[in-house]
Amino acid sequence: MMKPPLRLATVGILAGLLVSGAAAHAQPVTATQKGNRAALEQQFRERTAKLAQQRLGLTDAQLDKLEQSNARFAPQLRQLTAQERDIRFQLRQEMMAGNSANQQHVSDLLDAALRLQKQRIAVVEAEQKELAGFMTPVQRARYIALQAQFRKRAEELSGQGGRPNQGQRGQRRRPPLGRMP
Repeated sequence: MMKPPLRLATVGILAGLLVSGAAAHAQPVTATQKGNRAALEQQFRERTAKLAQQRLGLTDAQLDKLEQSNARFAPQLRQLTAQERDIRFQLRQEMMAGNSANQQHVSDLLDAALRLQKQRIAVVEAEQKELAGFMTPVQRARYIALQAQFRKRAEELSGQGGRPNQGQRGQRRRPPLGRMP
C-alpha cells in the first residue's frame, strides 16, 4: 500500500530534530525562500519517514502509529528542549559574572534544570510505554539509536552554521546519514 506523501511527512521527532536544529541558526528568509524551504522540509520529512521505516523494519500500520505517537510527544519534547536551552543560557550568563554571580538565581536555575530533566524522563517513559504497544523491543532500541543519530547530526549542523563534515580545525567527520564517503 502506498502512503500519501503528507502521511509520511509526520515522523515529527526525527524530522523535527534536524529541521528545527538547523533552522534555529538560519538567517531571515524571503517569501520565495520560505516556499522553497517548505518544499525542502517536506522532502526531508518524507525521506526521514522512509529511512525510519526501513531502518526500524516498520510495517505501514506501525509507521502510522509512530506518526500518531510523535504527534503527541514531539511538542512536549520540543518545549522541554527549549526550556532546557534557556536555563543553560541563563546559567552561563550568571557564571560569566564569576564571584559576583547571583547565588540565589544560580540555585533556582539548577533546581529548574533538575525539574526539567525529571519531566523529560517522564515524557520519554510515557513515549516508550506507548511505543511498546506496537513496536518490538529491537525496533524500539533501533528507534532510540536513530533518534540519537539525528540529534547528533542536528547538533553538528547547528554548531557549524549548516556546513556538514567540518569538525574542529577542519577535521573530516563521518558523512551524513544516507550518503557514502
